[in-house]
Amino acid sequence: MSAGAGAARGVTAERGVRTGRSRDARTSGSPATGAPSRDAGTPAGIRVLPAGGGALLVELSSGEHAEAFHAELLRRRARGELPAVREIVPGALTVLLDGIADRTPDGCARLARELVSWEVPPLRRDAGDAVEIPVVYDGPDLADVAAAWGVTVADVPRIHAGTEFRVAFCGFAPGFGYLTGLPEHLHMPRRATPRTRVPAGALALAGAYTGVYPRPSPGGWQIIGRMPEPGELWDPAREPAALLSPGARVRFVAAEERS
Repeated sequence: MSAGAGAARGVTAERGVRTGRSRDARTSGSPATGAPSRDAGTPAGIRVLPAGGGALLVELSSGEHAEAFHAELLRRRARGELPAVREIVPGALTVLLDGIADRTPDGCARLARELVSWEVPPLRRDAGDAVEIPVVYDGPDLADVAAAWGVTVADVPRIHAGTEFRVAFCGFAPGFGYLTGLPEHLHMPRRATPRTRVPAGALALAGAYTGVYPRPSPGGWQIIGRMPEPGELWDPAREPAALLSPGARVRFVAAEERS
């Protein structure tokens, strides 16, 4: 996927996530809970819809299912087992296959039938090298997160930095990745009152997701720290411009504030 494709395809907002030319489940900054409906004869938890000429939208039953399906698509493409597709764009509960080489109705229908027949293995979070992001854990919501988790403030950095994250999808702003990995009992609700300005580099939590703001923005996520050099998240002079891409492993490294 091209750098920042999730944002470039216009589908992204902090309070709602849509994918491609078709609807994705609304996340409101937290994981969507509704499972897509399915047609008779379609395996439970997956539905494939046409999304304009030469594109298919795959709807999955959960965020974990969508991540696993996206990973399987990448594996099959790397092995040459996937028909030619220009872009594979994951979302919260969907994966868009755009630019299918065989744009004919028969070609798209054949690929759709193939997709729903796959046996997708569980997601592996330990595959590939990890991107390490240095952060200072001094966010204004650190105490609230600690209270919600039932731990001390000092425990939050240890727990968060000790978690293996994966980029589920990208969006909201160029360079912003929605990272999963925290267990369900550590998921956090959005703030009751969003902030009118969140600084670039803010490390924040909402629902199942962790994210780092690449630029100043309004936002309602719980801020637990900051990345001292947020410009690394999106650098148009670099190829690829985005530091984070869907499927990448991510580790946060606690860094001391420089004097």
